[in-house]
Amino acid sequence: MPGSHCCVKNCSNTSHDSHGRRRNNGIQFFSLPKWTQHLGEQVSDRTRRRRLAWLAAIRRKDLTFDLTPPWMSVCSLHFHSGIPSYEMLENHPDWTPSLLLGHNDVKNTDQARYQRQLRCRTQKLERPSPPTQDQLQAQALPQPPAQDQLQVPPPPDQDQEQTPPPPGQDMECGLCTSRRDVINNLLEENRELKRELDMYWMNENFLGGDDNTVKYYTGLPNFALFQTLLLTLTPYLPQGRMKKLSPFQLVLLTLMRLRLDLPIQHLSHLFRVHRTTVADAFHHTLGVMYAQLCPLVHWPSRECLLTSMPHQFVESFGNNVAAIVDCFEVFIEKPSNVLARAQTFSQYKHAYTMKYLIVITPQGVISFISNGWGGRASDKHITEQSGFLNKLLPGDIVLADRGFNIRKHVGMMCAEVKIPTFTRGHSQLEAKDVEETRPIAHLRIHVERVIGNLMPLDKIVTVCCALTNMCKSVV
Repeated sequence: MPGSHCCVKNCSNTSHDSHGRRRNNGIQFFSLPKWTQHLGEQVSDRTRRRRLAWLAAIRRKDLTFDLTPPWMSVCSLHFHSGIPSYEMLENHPDWTPSLLLGHNDVKNTDQARYQRQLRCRTQKLERPSPPTQDQLQAQALPQPPAQDQLQVPPPPDQDQEQTPPPPGQDMECGLCTSRRDVINNLLEENRELKRELDMYWMNENFLGGDDNTVKYYTGLPNFALFQTLLLTLTPYLPQGRMKKLSPFQLVLLTLMRLRLDLPIQHLSHLFRVHRTTVADAFHHTLGVMYAQLCPLVHWPSRECLLTSMPHQFVESFGNNVAAIVDCFEVFIEKPSNVLARAQTFSQYKHAYTMKYLIVITPQGVISFISNGWGGRASDKHITEQSGFLNKLLPGDIVLADRGFNIRKHVGMMCAEVKIPTFTRGHSQLEAKDVEETRPIAHLRIHVERVIGNLMPLDKIVTVCCALTNMCKSVV
């Protein structure tokens, strides 16, 4: 049966009937008090004793201090005022249920006595404090007459009866004034502490709309682009599973880890959540970003390339340049598997790496990114196996480094490869080679600048490529 049940003996009140419809009989239900342990020793002791007192008043063997079903409650018929009192008012008659408990061992509560005690305490607080020694000495000294006392007051009207003002009407309790000043000071201090806390809390006010802050923490050029990305991803973010982190925090956390490569433990400290929560948040948000942003990395049509071809490429190679290709490597930890070590060790880097083929257009947009290969794989092998060659059309020109020995394979696609001959070791180029190489070498700097914005691992690399395409072009 849904709803709440009164757990007092011989009380059959429920919040819903047998058909699941809520009863409108004016009876309220209150859960058993919880033991609060994180608000200080006094609150912990008071709430613990109150929970014990409720269980003692109910007297049911199936209800213990550590086990009380959530649907078991106490209805309002068992309290004098119809509701439980504030948990810190232990002397209040409704601090525990005391009416119609179904047994005779009930301590009688005197509500009138409690009201008398409350009035006595109130009068004692409002009673003016006795004068101090300095005040008594000041009263003993003769006081000069005030300016208004030097004037002779007019004679009272005999027809009007002089009625003195009631005592205390024009006089304010000094204790109340002092307490009000203390409360105001505490409220102001609380507001100031909240303002300072907002400066360090990783919430919606952290970036503050500042483009420089956005660029440092996320890599995005401005706050407007961050807002656009947030609005795009919010409907797909795992909000139910990450209750402690808002969609803003999920996106910010993921971008900070991609941009700054911050450890999970450090992000856990910044966002004030457990490290497993940070790891799950990064994993799920990265998956959403991969699914939603990977279409931004796509191969453009030849018409699009011709429409926006930079004039430097047109002057040097005509208007058929379709791609600039290169490979980059990302350092990884030493694999535990012997075969994986052999596949990932790079002779060029003398370390364990993952290698990726990246292709950008003359406009500076990433148009293709391969899957990750072990650092041992050659640039030629990755180019042949990545699927890049299948995207070329007859007449396309591809700019590549000397390591890309793919003339034969590109020629099969009726395309052309331009390979600049850079200086290797101590050998010198002839003047003719230098002049032919200079324009290509000058334009290849675009792909190097794009590679500098990327991060490792297949899914992360794709997301970083998509985010790079969202930013301003390097050309």
